[in-house]
Amino acid sequence: MRSTKRERRAKVAVIGGGVAGSSIALYLGRRGVDVTLFEKKKSLVDGPPMCHLHAGGNLYREISDAQCLTLLHESIELLRFYPFAIDYRPTVIAVPTDDKGDPSDLYPRLKMLQESYQKLIDQDPKNAVLGSHDDYYRCYSEAEIRALRAAPDTILHPQTADEWMTGVAKSIDLSKVKFPLILVQEYGLNMFRIAATATLALKALKNVQLMMQSSVSHILPTDAGWKLRYQEEGRSDEATFDYLINAAGFRSGMIDDMINSRRQRHVEFKSAYVTEWKEHPQTLPEIVFFGERGTPKGMAQFTPYPDGYFQLHGMTKEITLFDDGLVQSTTESAQPQLDQKYLDKIDKAWEKEDALRRSQSAIDYLSRYIPAFKSARVASRPLYGAQQIPGDDETLRAADVSFEGVRYARCEIVKASSVLTMADAITQKLIGLGYLSQEDYGKRDYEVMSKMDEKEIAVLAEQFTQERGYPGSLAHRVKTRGN
Repeated sequence: MRSTKRERRAKVAVIGGGVAGSSIALYLGRRGVDVTLFEKKKSLVDGPPMCHLHAGGNLYREISDAQCLTLLHESIELLRFYPFAIDYRPTVIAVPTDDKGDPSDLYPRLKMLQESYQKLIDQDPKNAVLGSHDDYYRCYSEAEIRALRAAPDTILHPQTADEWMTGVAKSIDLSKVKFPLILVQEYGLNMFRIAATATLALKALKNVQLMMQSSVSHILPTDAGWKLRYQEEGRSDEATFDYLINAAGFRSGMIDDMINSRRQRHVEFKSAYVTEWKEHPQTLPEIVFFGERGTPKGMAQFTPYPDGYFQLHGMTKEITLFDDGLVQSTTESAQPQLDQKYLDKIDKAWEKEDALRRSQSAIDYLSRYIPAFKSARVASRPLYGAQQIPGDDETLRAADVSFEGVRYARCEIVKASSVLTMADAITQKLIGLGYLSQEDYGKRDYEVMSKMDEKEIAVLAEQFTQERGYPGSLAHRVKTRGN
């Protein structure tokens, strides 16, 4: 029977301060729950690279329509929850001439998403955060692209779809792509600003305790919850909790092993590359060149930031993916075993030669489609990390949470946009235990989050870039809307 009245205040432990752990700690903290968040690193949300909202999953041809619809709805919620972490620039999808697909293959999915977006706006006009329903996507013929290419204008602050596409028309090798090109109102996602937003919001809550640079070593069941032993700054301590949330990201299996739970999952090590290209005068949208993942012609992703910086993905094993970087759990352990060389990259540092080689490979790869990009330079160490994928389907992109017993939850998001769906499911469990009331279910705090101090977020986000060894411009926002 579901509780309609809160019986007593819960003590909840969250292990892991990535986007999942930080978001659920914030969500529950705002509901009045006593939350202790354990994070091994010096700052929150310091994991696998993010760059894209993934609204509608338009980057993934291989996933189902159902996952795409889920991602659209969840991305709109995330955008409203973290309003100061979104880069308002659209995405252009291009199908290379040597790709087996055709742009027309995308039409049914885009129309489906456009219709779903309209329904979400009908439910709540404030959901119109991706621009007008009518402008959700637009197709550009070769003739239209060549006309834009011939235009004399250099556009530094694009506002309309044509203005965004002008930079694309002037930059890419038109002989390398099929037509039409498709512009989609799918925006950027800034990891450093999410980290700053979550940090400031959590520190403002007196009932949330942030245990930074701390690690949990043992978990013991009790009659009514869990006892955790942990290390913080060289000291050992322990505490008891009513409920345990495993948000340890790619190390979630280690927490499962501590409680003797066997959960099937994949873990994949991936990286993106930070480059500098100041010679280009146009302001560009994100550009995605489709390709078959894991092959020498895998998808290429070109993500612009202010001040001439670009983040690059190439879904080949010479760039973003790695030969043995995808591993699976076993019957003996819920924790997939990454090769030690990848753990060393995560916990220590990249070898300089490897970082430079892969960064230059990324520049060369994108230069096949954007010839002038050959003059780009490596700007910093790569962005990198490992990502968990629950279950046995390595292509899964829409996932949120699973449960073991009545007092243990696993945050299993694959994309950041799933955090609020995850929060709803955990909230429902806490309602059933009497720790929250039914009125707490489905809360979103959009208005509260929108009133945060954006300048304070910007300062802390830039501080995080410096502490982690990246250009400060990666914390700056693109505020011009592409609608």
